[in-house]
Amino acid sequence: MDTAADDTMTDGPAGAAEEGPADRRARSWRTWPRALPSGARPYLAPLLLYGVAKLVGLGVFASLLTYAGDFRGKNPRFGGGAHWWDVLATWDGWWYLQVAEHGYQPALVRLDSDGLFTVQQNSVAFFPLYPALIRMVSESTGLGLYGSGILVSVLSSFVAAAGVYAVISLAAGARAGTIAAGLWAVAPGAGVEWAVYSESLFVAIAAWACYAVMTRRWVAAGLLAFTAGLNRPTSAVLIGAVGLAALVTLARPASRREHGVRGPVYAMLVAPLGLLSYIAWVGYSTGEATAYFTLQREGWAHFFDYGAYTWDVLRNLAVGRGDYHFAFSTPDLLSLQLVLALPFLIALMLRKRPPLVLVAYTLATIVTVLGTQQMFGNTMRYLLPAFPLLLAPAAALSRLRLPGLAVFFTTAAIASGWYAHYVIFELGVP
Repeated sequence: MDTAADDTMTDGPAGAAEEGPADRRARSWRTWPRALPSGARPYLAPLLLYGVAKLVGLGVFASLLTYAGDFRGKNPRFGGGAHWWDVLATWDGWWYLQVAEHGYQPALVRLDSDGLFTVQQNSVAFFPLYPALIRMVSESTGLGLYGSGILVSVLSSFVAAAGVYAVISLAAGARAGTIAAGLWAVAPGAGVEWAVYSESLFVAIAAWACYAVMTRRWVAAGLLAFTAGLNRPTSAVLIGAVGLAALVTLARPASRREHGVRGPVYAMLVAPLGLLSYIAWVGYSTGEATAYFTLQREGWAHFFDYGAYTWDVLRNLAVGRGDYHFAFSTPDLLSLQLVLALPFLIALMLRKRPPLVLVAYTLATIVTVLGTQQMFGNTMRYLLPAFPLLLAPAAALSRLRLPGLAVFFTTAAIASGWYAHYVIFELGVP
């Protein structure tokens, strides 16, 4: 009698010796690359899509910069440089490199001014994790600080793309996860992903923290949220999302019995410590407990105003005026389109019934961005961490066949060189 065991035996080494060239080629493609662990193979497609899309966008950006040539006449600190790639380390990038090279000199220096800025800008406004990694990579590899900063950002962006894939795959399937990784490469504001900016590192941490919560790895979630608190002040939304998910788990008897108590409690207690520790250190070092918030408000004019600034910008843009702080016409109009699309994107995301941690993280990110006075043209960049908004578009695009997807991503990657790169770095202030 034939059995499954018999069939398995006939497929052994003896059968393999009779394979033809076509069979060997098919098998080699299915198992490529042979040295890669099986658990890592699902990440090849999303990372390849992400990397190709970013390279195309960066190439278009470089061509536009070279064609315009305006960067050569600008201050190397404020969007200028001798080469097009120098632009990627200006503005916030300059501050991060200063911290990596010199460390912090905490101080609150009052200016003799009644204008928008009444405190001198200081490097402690920039959190330490990203510049610390730049310095560590530079010391260990011999690369300069600029090269180390780009390397950290690029590597972090691939970790972030893998995290986006992992999260969206759990919610909508592997094909949607792959497409989401590609969408993150061409999202508005994606130009900072391969620049000396901390967004890629933050999204890498945030995506895997959300994945850890979704798979009930509470210790990992708590530690990742703690680490995020050393990278950006906006980590507060991730910390809150992780804490809320842990609290709901503890409140439900069934989930409490299934997952225990210690893991969620650990995540809730550890998650905020990184953020609170750094803000406390800034206060202690300057002699003012609220020094960090004073610096943000009076040195950079960034503070939570419950959406008053955003509303002012929207009213002015609606009637074709630029009568508001930090007006940059092209970035502002693109950010306006993104803001107008948010209700639609949120509704579509909620229809997919994503886990609580994704909903809380996304909504808190949006409220924080739109409720804060900051450069409106940078809304595209500030919303870049809200990757769960890609859930519904990725699920919809996953129904397309390969030729349709190829046309879409080719077009989006080329266009992103302008709207996601050139607009931010040259037509505004990133």
